[in-house]
Amino acid sequence: MNTPRKIAAVAVKALDDKLGEGIKVLDVGEISSLADYFVICTGTTNTHIKSLCDAVDVKIGELGEPMIHREGHRSGTWVLMDFGCVVVHVFTDETRKFYDLERLWNDSKPIDLEALLAETEEK
Repeated sequence: MNTPRKIAAVAVKALDDKLGEGIKVLDVGEISSLADYFVICTGTTNTHIKSLCDAVDVKIGELGEPMIHREGHRSGTWVLMDFGCVVVHVFTDETRKFYDLERLWNDSKPIDLEALLAETEEK
């Protein structure tokens, strides 16, 4: 069974494998009904952002988890991928600084990425 944490871990691994920058995972489950986790990442170019999003879509799709919604993919500066319990945000550096989700969701609990990635290796 896929838990929200496992889905977030798979997203992080996909982003890390494609050299996503500044990857962060926020546990928003206790403060929001939108999702359990937000995964936030920076891509260096529009092409890199597309590659990062495609990798996440493929890897989470392999778990049998469908994407519910994708927003922003035409602009290339920010893409939101909604998997229900996990929402993945991929930004350019400038757009990430503008939206500053980490500040907006500062009541959330940051997740240790090393521990999260280690969980994907164990299974």
